[in-house]
Amino acid sequence: MKAWEMEKELLQGSKPRVLSEEEQTWDLIEDLEKEEDKKIKLLWYSEVPGSGARERLIIGAIQDVGNRGMDVSKAEALISSGIKAHRKEDMVALNQITSRVFYELNHAPKNEASSYWDFTIYDSWEKVSEAICFPEKIAYDIATKDYEKKIYWGWMAQICGGAFGTALEGYTTWNLRETFSEIREYVRKPNTFNDDITYELAFLKAYEEKGCQVSSHDIAQRWVGHIPFGWSAEDIALKNIRQGIYPPESGLLNNPFSEWIGAQMRGAICGMVAPGDPRQAAKLAWEDGIVSHFNNGVLGEIFNAVLVALSFTCSDVRELLEKSMILIPKDSEYYGVISYAFERCQEEENWEKAWEACEKRFEKYNWIHAYPNAAAEVVALWYGNGDFDETMHIVAMEGQDVDCNAAQIATVLGIIGGPEKISKKWTDPIGNDLNTYVRGMKTMKIDELAKWTVEIVRKAFKE
Repeated sequence: MKAWEMEKELLQGSKPRVLSEEEQTWDLIEDLEKEEDKKIKLLWYSEVPGSGARERLIIGAIQDVGNRGMDVSKAEALISSGIKAHRKEDMVALNQITSRVFYELNHAPKNEASSYWDFTIYDSWEKVSEAICFPEKIAYDIATKDYEKKIYWGWMAQICGGAFGTALEGYTTWNLRETFSEIREYVRKPNTFNDDITYELAFLKAYEEKGCQVSSHDIAQRWVGHIPFGWSAEDIALKNIRQGIYPPESGLLNNPFSEWIGAQMRGAICGMVAPGDPRQAAKLAWEDGIVSHFNNGVLGEIFNAVLVALSFTCSDVRELLEKSMILIPKDSEYYGVISYAFERCQEEENWEKAWEACEKRFEKYNWIHAYPNAAAEVVALWYGNGDFDETMHIVAMEGQDVDCNAAQIATVLGIIGGPEKISKKWTDPIGNDLNTYVRGMKTMKIDELAKWTVEIVRKAFKE
């Protein structure tokens, strides 16, 4: 039956009746108004659920578009009036100003003086693969118990790292130290609710269905089916997908957050399903990244995916870091970020001096941007040098988006070190339960997640 025929049938089958006051449901309009106004207000001020850190997402949007080489002066001129309207709860004005800010960001002219344009823009996998000389895949047997062990401890470490960092994200080194002194363990009873793992689970669902041939469209389909809401780049990508705007447009259209950390924070899973194969990990990370991000935001996911893929075959963390860095295009701005952090590690005697230099270098970037957090990963991995406790200590004290950073690099250390390197002070408070807000996967067992991961990888490699 054609669409018009279906609607005609529905119309002809609808019989008039007089509705009572209770049946007319006009009161739903007021509920919808409150919900929409709440979303607008959250753009102007919110507090991170896990840590209470303060955010002004719309100002971060202006910041990021400026970082991407655009002239955002017209959008910046609207900030004070937006803050005033938010404070007064003038929802007419606040809605109008918010709309205008996004209009100005979407129509911002190029800032010719910005150093952003000195670097190559990586907007296709072909560009990336041509710019990188990927090494041959290192033989690794996924049929072994060793792979099962590494996957389990990779997941366990990631979940511990995420839970550890969730209470700390959105703060500076100075303020963390002032409040907690030196952070070497959970600062509260941990829980596993975290948006990072949400997208990795959706990726696994798509990978289970399509294996190594999984595409960005496959992943987008899983996002819109399994993930009820997002934040910053992921929120906009989900809205785009719901409107039929698929990757790569979903990650770029009306998305001022496309170089924030959202793709970088989920790269680990792409490495877990491609052990010893950095090219495959990078390709999967590209497909996943462009669902919600662009250019340097996607390169951030590739970096973490490659780190994890190589951790199956390289147990020296510093060597692993060097091998992963050279698999990022050298003419990208992202490479400039991680290479700067790496150089500071070679020159400074301790992590604090190296981090202080990075913090200053990347101060114009939001704490949720990929850059300061990529630098934090490099510094923590280098000075932690394979010691799980010390690496977690450093990454916590660096601040920024701690849960994302801790989870990703913890995966590397979990794969390399396993139970011999991760003490029970990390694992016992977590246990075996994983709680998420992913439709169909809201309660899971960590050992079952690991088993599922292994099974679908083995299936993919048989096909």
